[in-house]
Amino acid sequence: MKSSSTWRFVLKIVGLSLAAAGLICLVVGFWDKLAEQAVAVKGKLCKGGCSEFDDYDDDLLWSE
Repeated sequence: MKSSSTWRFVLKIVGLSLAAAGLICLVVGFWDKLAEQAVAVKGKLCKGGCSEFDDYDDDLLWSE
């Protein structure tokens, strides 16, 4: 009976690995569409002059 539980454990690991591989393949396959959507969302959130450096406090960076 011990070998039966070992095989179940091995099959669970294999199934989990295959599911993870499938998810990775989906992300890689649709990467271009995901990137386009991310750019569109960023454009809607940052209407106008949204810069990647807006979150820095210049007074703290250049304090004398």
